[in-house]
Amino acid sequence: MTDLVEDHFTLGEGASSREIAILRRDGTGPCVVWLGGFLSEMTATKATALDAWAAEAGRAMLRFDYSGHGASGGRFEDGTIGQWLEDSVAAIERFAGEAPVLVGSSMGGWMALLAARAMARPPAGLVLIAPAVDFTEDLMWALFSEEVRTTILSEGVWRKPSEYSPEPTPITRRLIEEGRAHLMLGGPIRARCPVHILQGMEDPDVPWAHALKLVERLAEDDVVVTLIKDGDHRLSRPEDLQRVIEAVDGIAERT
Repeated sequence: MTDLVEDHFTLGEGASSREIAILRRDGTGPCVVWLGGFLSEMTATKATALDAWAAEAGRAMLRFDYSGHGASGGRFEDGTIGQWLEDSVAAIERFAGEAPVLVGSSMGGWMALLAARAMARPPAGLVLIAPAVDFTEDLMWALFSEEVRTTILSEGVWRKPSEYSPEPTPITRRLIEEGRAHLMLGGPIRARCPVHILQGMEDPDVPWAHALKLVERLAEDDVVVTLIKDGDHRLSRPEDLQRVIEAVDGIAERT
């Protein structure tokens, strides 16, 4: 078992600089990189369970918090898809070595696909958990009422009540509009590596049909889908965590 190392790096310069907090573990095999969800942290249940497996199996692993999340610097309200993608690519380039396995949960699934596209060399594989690809447009803006849209456009932010926190979630105009520069589902998507998608069919946040739409767009890649009939969005039950671990462990066999 290898030690867990707390680390950080600074991204950007001057007023736009931000400190990104990371947790890394040395080991063998392709480095497993955890990309968390919207407002999630690198110490959340699935990330911690995967790290415990990596420690036991002697696998290299990297976790980090996007700017405005967890232990990283910056304000959440200032974040955008493009900025969090920049955080992700920088962390991967600095600490994950060549051809890592990217594991993305919810928004992290979108981040993993965007990061894979930006990498000079394809990753060893992707494991996507309830991947919320294009969520700012398809799962937010398209479903908002006219009243909510007007609030976002006129005031620059709408504070959405959250089922996961007592504090409302700020949804900014900048998040929505900047997100349109990164939409993927309008055409073919190339991950350039094997992909395993795990999706709960009782997920209220990312409908399972949304995951199947992604599968259609990944027409040229090797894709496996696991639909969990009674699974919710979090997929954090012991049996769900085991499925995630098995998917990550098995992706190397399909590389």
